[in-house]
Amino acid sequence: MAKLNWEIIGYNLTEAREQLEAVEKRISDGDPPSEGEFQGQLEHALHHLAYAWNIRRVSTKQYTNVSDKDFNEWSKFPPELEPFPIEK
Repeated sequence: MAKLNWEIIGYNLTEAREQLEAVEKRISDGDPPSEGEFQGQLEHALHHLAYAWNIRRVSTKQYTNVSDKDFNEWSKFPPELEPFPIEK
């Protein structure tokens, strides 16, 4: 099994964090985004979080030369990561 590619994982985590920090800053500055802007910002952050997981074992060369098909696959929420359910 290929090693985790921390370079590209880290890049995508940074992108997600920066997007979330930008939303937080707008809120704290008293200029919160519209609902549509907020949706786009969260989609961007979630994309990078999903991408970080899905590309974790991808070579830097493959990551750099990503095809449209790979981009679409790597952008999907990972099916092996399920939200934590609340147990009754």
